[in-house]
Amino acid sequence: MSLVCAVAVLISAARVIAMALPDRPQPWAEHLLRRTAAAFAWAAGAVYSMGLAGVLWSEAEVGDGADSTPAPACRMGFDPQTIEGLTHHRASYLPLRFDCVRADGSAYASDPDLVWTNWTWSALALTAALLFIGMHYREELRARRAPVR
Repeated sequence: MSLVCAVAVLISAARVIAMALPDRPQPWAEHLLRRTAAAFAWAAGAVYSMGLAGVLWSEAEVGDGADSTPAPACRMGFDPQTIEGLTHHRASYLPLRFDCVRADGSAYASDPDLVWTNWTWSALALTAALLFIGMHYREELRARRAPVR
């Protein structure tokens, strides 16, 4: 996944640089807007995939051999007072979460990094959607301004 993202960034950077050259494709602003929207969409997908892999990995570790219940993600790296009374876990894929549940019903997040992952992929996806909508709005506005023949 990292290699695919790195190659995509290099291709996107080369295309952006190509827009600055004298023989750039016309209309260059539309090409740049389309490529920027695509880059944000791919970045959102990559960040979401990274977080999803973490949640799926934590889910797969449950019930996989000795000392695998409750979830190792809920026990490793936490002090004994935090994991006291741990009974089960809850996984969510939208938004990405892997919560550890105690016997009294209280819960805590097993991976605090999922918070920034959720905010990042949603901000990137929203930006891509706004750029895509703006691109189509710009085309429609240009069509309205064009003289009628």
